[in-house]
Amino acid sequence: MDADVVVVGAGPAGLAVAACLKKRGVETIVLDRGQAAGQSWRTRYDRLHLHTPRAQSRMPDLPIPRRFGRWVSKDDMAQYIDLYARHHGIVPRFGTELRRLDRDGDRWVAMDGDTRWTARQVVIATGYSNSPARPLWPGEESFPGDIVHAADYTSPMPYAGRSVLVVGAGNTGAEIAADLTEHGARDVRLAVRTPPNVIPRQLGPVPTTVLAIGMEHAPPRLVDPVNRLLQRWALGDLTRFGMPAPEAGVVEQARRTKVTPTIDVGLVAALRRGDVTPVPALECFDAGEAVLADGSRFAPDAVIAATGYTTGLDPIMAHLGVLDPRGRPLATGPRALPQAPGLRFIGMSNPLKGQLFQIRLHATAIAKAVAAELRED
Repeated sequence: MDADVVVVGAGPAGLAVAACLKKRGVETIVLDRGQAAGQSWRTRYDRLHLHTPRAQSRMPDLPIPRRFGRWVSKDDMAQYIDLYARHHGIVPRFGTELRRLDRDGDRWVAMDGDTRWTARQVVIATGYSNSPARPLWPGEESFPGDIVHAADYTSPMPYAGRSVLVVGAGNTGAEIAADLTEHGARDVRLAVRTPPNVIPRQLGPVPTTVLAIGMEHAPPRLVDPVNRLLQRWALGDLTRFGMPAPEAGVVEQARRTKVTPTIDVGLVAALRRGDVTPVPALECFDAGEAVLADGSRFAPDAVIAATGYTTGLDPIMAHLGVLDPRGRPLATGPRALPQAPGLRFIGMSNPLKGQLFQIRLHATAIAKAVAAELRED
């Protein structure tokens, strides 16, 4: 065995598990395809801040520095992740990308090309948003402008004075649309396929993700009527500005789609000013124009696809029978599936109370379960 435990991913989830295991006397090998802890946070768009407050976003056994403020920026988050690794003495093996995982008797074999690591236990912490998912729209070869995924968007400056179509009204699309309008884009349209539940980042002094902790397991029929009243009170009727109304409430929609509500950090103000125009979903391109679901068409200068991500796990472990049809783990957290003893996933869900808060809970529970199983062995 190379190690008792191999952890794949040196982001918040992987480092949190490694730190909790080390606290229990279990040393790990941490593998990561990047070149530094928290590298993926540094490459995200400049405007990005956490939607969960600092106290709710910390990793186990090390608070986020108060100087980072209540809503931590992406660069400060990257700095905190690097600080966390050094604080706990975790030295990941960077430049290592898991390409295949197999079961061999009572051990796991993780492969990166010709390099292999063996371990009794494996924790996959490569992230819910690991690989950009961009649709290939019919006729897009006729479009003369730029089409980029939101993963490649870093700054609104290249779009100043230009007409931009943002596809997708989730958190990323909504924030990019607001960012563009605040920095000089001439015309910003937001293509909406699934109408989102838009919620404020906080109600008075209370962050909405803190309120969501109590809603995580509550019946939607009990909490969603209250949510609708709070949405209307805090944000008003967004259909007046062209935003279609969601078909279900906050909790019901989150459980059905596995996507969190859109937290307002500038979109609603842009809608009220008329700077962002909601439009139907993008269906295709024709003769260089974008064609929408209602048949209308126009010619933007650029398209930004905020169309989400996949876990990227299918090529690595689809043969193990641990993923659903969309490539997501059948179970996350401390529980290992019967068909894959010793294999666990963390940071692969998107809960209402916030992913980082969930990671902290799951990291502690996973470390406890793994340490107990290693003692039994």
